[in-house]
Amino acid sequence: MTNDYILSSEMTADLTKEHYEKRNVPVIPFHFFLNEQEYLEDFGVTVPFEAFYKKIADGAMTRTSQPNISEYVAFFTPYLEQGKDVVHLCLSSGISGAYNSAKNAAEILAGRFPERKLYIIDSLAASAGQGLLVDWAADQRDAGLSAAELAAWVEANKLKVQHWFFTTDLTTFVRGGRVSKAAGVFGGLLEICPLLHVDPKGCLIAMEKVRTKKRVIRETVKKMEQLAANGTDYNGKCYISQSACYGDAREVADLIESTFPNLKGKVEISWIGNLIGSHTGPGTVALFFCSSESRK
Repeated sequence: MTNDYILSSEMTADLTKEHYEKRNVPVIPFHFFLNEQEYLEDFGVTVPFEAFYKKIADGAMTRTSQPNISEYVAFFTPYLEQGKDVVHLCLSSGISGAYNSAKNAAEILAGRFPERKLYIIDSLAASAGQGLLVDWAADQRDAGLSAAELAAWVEANKLKVQHWFFTTDLTTFVRGGRVSKAAGVFGGLLEICPLLHVDPKGCLIAMEKVRTKKRVIRETVKKMEQLAANGTDYNGKCYISQSACYGDAREVADLIESTFPNLKGKVEISWIGNLIGSHTGPGTVALFFCSSESRK
């Protein structure tokens, strides 16, 4: 395994602490607020995910903030001091300013460590989609790519990570202004479950309004049938993240595992973490897989 550089990312990639430790990928936390009480993401230790989503369901107000430039400088510095370069994958610039903060930190550090390279990459991904890209990049790192080669590989392949997700609870979307109050009430009455994805600019966009949870689960898996590399012969990894609706996520995973017999391992289901979950609230299921072409 190449070990002269560090592959790093952010907790917004929504995989477990154990997963990142196993893959040797350090991650930097973001900040989130519950009723103006500030917390640092810590994989649900301080505020367990079940309690976090219960508080939101009970009406707690949430907001988030990205690491500032100084936090990124503090995160990268120890690795540079060890004589290692860094390849860092940021949360999509389409939903966060983290990429700009990390880039500014890299410019500061370039003056302090002129012999080192810091590759800051806009993943154009989020949640376990960002996690899937990081994991895919770790495979390339372990195959022997140099830091420069890995950075180029990520840039060439990052848009092949597909994000498809739905929500059965529009409450947090209404609170955040992403759905009007009237549309939220109307959608609830008609059991509308919006099906969304992340576009090539890394922005979240609504694609379809599907009535009933049963139908939106089928439509979500159908998107994978249409877009996954090699169709139902897809042999890559598949991740699902969920916000306090494990049963719904399990239904999606079961349908995928019966439809795609050549998956690389079982579908991995993880929590949508505190940062992303502050914007989705409970009731969201997100599906991530790889396509052969860049997403449109």
